[in-house]
Amino acid sequence: MDALLAEFDDHLALERGRSAHTRRAYRGDLRSLFDFVDERAPGAGLSGLTLPVLRSWLAAQAGAGAARTTLARRTSAVKTFTGWAVRRGLLAADPAARLQMPKARRTLPAVLRQDQALDAMSAATSGAQQGDPLALRDRLIVEMLYATGIRVSELCGLDVDDVDTSRRVLRVLGKGDKQRTVPFGEPAAVALESWLSAGRPALATGKSGPALLLGARGGRLDQRQARTVVHQTVAAVGGAPDIGPHGLRHSAATHLLEGGADLRMVQELLGHSTLATTQLYTHVTVARLRAVHDQAHPRA
Repeated sequence: MDALLAEFDDHLALERGRSAHTRRAYRGDLRSLFDFVDERAPGAGLSGLTLPVLRSWLAAQAGAGAARTTLARRTSAVKTFTGWAVRRGLLAADPAARLQMPKARRTLPAVLRQDQALDAMSAATSGAQQGDPLALRDRLIVEMLYATGIRVSELCGLDVDDVDTSRRVLRVLGKGDKQRTVPFGEPAAVALESWLSAGRPALATGKSGPALLLGARGGRLDQRQARTVVHQTVAAVGGAPDIGPHGLRHSAATHLLEGGADLRMVQELLGHSTLATTQLYTHVTVARLRAVHDQAHPRA
C-alpha cells in the first residue's frame, strides 16, 4: 500500500500539479481510509473499497467531529484516487463515482477595517525605523501581503527576479503552478527597497539562493515565521481581530471591492480559479453595509 500511495503521489505532483500541502493531506486521508478498511476486512486492500464502506468511513469521520471542509477534502482525495486506480487498471469500477461531495458551509472571514489595516502597516513601519534587518523584513511581509492579497506560500516562494521594481509588479506562482502578475503600491515599494538595500544583504548567506525573503539564518523564509510576524503585528492594533496572512488577503480583497474594484479584476489578482470563490468577499461587504445601516439609520 505504501508503494501504491507513493505512485499516486507522483501522479498528483507530475500530472495534476498539486501542491506538497495537498499531496500530504491526500496521503493522510487515504491512509486513514485503508486503516478503516483493514479493520473491517483485514487484508482486503483495494478490493475492500466499496461505496457502502466509503460512506461508512466518512460517517465515522463526521461522528468524530471532522469539519465539513475536512470531509469535502477527504471525499475529493478518495474520488481522485479511485478514478486514478480505475485508469491504471487497479480497479474494475469506480466505487466513489456516486459518492456525494459534502458542501462546505461558507463562513464570512475575519477582516480588518481599513483604519485597522493602516494602523497595522504603521506598526510594521515603526518597528523597522531602527534599520534592524529582521524588522525591515517583517515590514515587507505585512506590506506586501496586504498590498497584493497573495497567499503566504506565494510570498515565501518569491525569488528576487520575480519582482519588477520599475513597474511595481510581482510574478507569482500560485495553485496548480499557475503564474500571474500582481501589482503593488508605493508603500510596499518603499518597504521592498529598504529590504533589498539594507535588510537582505545583512542576512544573506551561501544558502540563501535567489529567495527574496530570508529567515534569521539566511535560508528562505518559512511560512510559519511569516504567520507569526502577521499575528504579532496585528496584535499591536487595538480592537483588531486576531488574523494571520490569510486574514490580510481577505482584508485586501474586501477593501478593493469596497473601493469599487471590479469582481473579475479581484479574481485575477487573488488567483481564484472560479468567480464563485471571489464572490465570498461581496458577502463580506454586504454584511458591513448592513452593520453600518443598522447602526446609523433611524429606522433600521
